[in-house]
Amino acid sequence: MTKSEIINEYKLSEKDTGSSEVQIALLSARIAHLTEHLRANKKDFHSRHGLIGMTNRRRKLLNYLKKNKVEAYEAIVQKLGLRR
Repeated sequence: MTKSEIINEYKLSEKDTGSSEVQIALLSARIAHLTEHLRANKKDFHSRHGLIGMTNRRRKLLNYLKKNKVEAYEAIVQKLGLRR
């Protein structure tokens, strides 16, 4: 799935490219891709460091959504299949 397809699926309005929901969906796609890369390249510690940073950023965005927009949080967790 490309970046523009993800944005089109999760955007809230026509010009929305940076809402929390879109950012979480984009990070989830990058995390999934990098996880597959690390399964094949076990010693790639630089990419592992980047993966940890991405997961932390996604967690912070999810915490923000949970605190401010509970319905949107529950919807995005359900849609992405995250274990929270």
